[in-house]
Amino acid sequence: MKERLDIINERYNYLCEELLKPEIYNDYKKMQEVSKEKNSIEKTVETYKKYNTTIDDIEAAKEMMKDPEMREFAEEELENLHNEKEELENKLKRMLLPKDPNDEKNVIMEIRGAAGGDEGNIFAGDLFRMYTKYAEHQGWKLEVTHEVEGESGGYAQIEFMLSGEAVYSKLKYESGAHRVQRVPETESGGRVHTSTATVLVMPEVEEVDVEIKDSDIRVDITRSSGAGGQCVNTTDSAVRLTHIPTGIVVYCQVERSQIKNKERAMQILKTRLYDLKQREQDEKIGNERRSKIGTGDRSEKIRTYNYPQNRLTDHRINYTVMHLDKIMEGDIEELIEALIAEDERIRLAEHEG
Repeated sequence: MKERLDIINERYNYLCEELLKPEIYNDYKKMQEVSKEKNSIEKTVETYKKYNTTIDDIEAAKEMMKDPEMREFAEEELENLHNEKEELENKLKRMLLPKDPNDEKNVIMEIRGAAGGDEGNIFAGDLFRMYTKYAEHQGWKLEVTHEVEGESGGYAQIEFMLSGEAVYSKLKYESGAHRVQRVPETESGGRVHTSTATVLVMPEVEEVDVEIKDSDIRVDITRSSGAGGQCVNTTDSAVRLTHIPTGIVVYCQVERSQIKNKERAMQILKTRLYDLKQREQDEKIGNERRSKIGTGDRSEKIRTYNYPQNRLTDHRINYTVMHLDKIMEGDIEELIEALIAEDERIRLAEHEG
């Protein structure tokens, strides 16, 4: 572990020196790449420095033990330092785990109302609002690419892009079926109903990740419609792409021109094909996929939102909180951190095993 950390530390120092060179500001792309790599290992380097300082402090405390007057203080200090050393070692082990290559990517998300009819659609709208609030807290940019409103509110389907820092690393555990238990607004008898909405999170792909033949795509131009009001251009600017080999259909009307909508739709189509390819690979791997936190399948029930008891439970990690009202206002960082920590724990156990 020490050898790997020393190499990372040397690399960090080199990157810092590169950023100090005046000529790097003439090459914006290189400056971005160097800055991004530096930022990606900065926390590891800082933690390693703390670890080395703790090792030095342990040696100093051992020296203090030789002084009878300082012995009692030194013993207490040593115990604290050994605990700190163990904590930092575990943290460094987690930091050295192989990174998910998609973690730094932006995402394309899709939420659909599922079981429960109108209530499922309304809940899909509540989830969209929750993610919108969370994105605001994170400083991410959100763009809706397609939406189909529910007759009684919410969405039968809504697709949107989230861009910002390490979006996929935070939201990759959200794919699956989200179950809600509450008294619907449409229920006159006051009975609690159970409904579901499904969430799909896909990392946005780069140009090199997926190749699509022109002959495999059917392009249809339609009139923009649905929500958006004055923000949607009502000319024939909406684009629907159909990928003939897979039957995947993508619709985009967010932009005011056909060309831009087609570009956006193509990006979403590539992302969907990449996601399909990843799922096929995971099926072949089998157990490796199942060892992760959930399968990411749309059908897998991952979470229950119980309104009468103000309770949220994530079934994958047996995690329960009693402040659902705050969760629905976008305060989901604690939940996401718990999922990340459990994923790291599982991967660390596999790595050491």
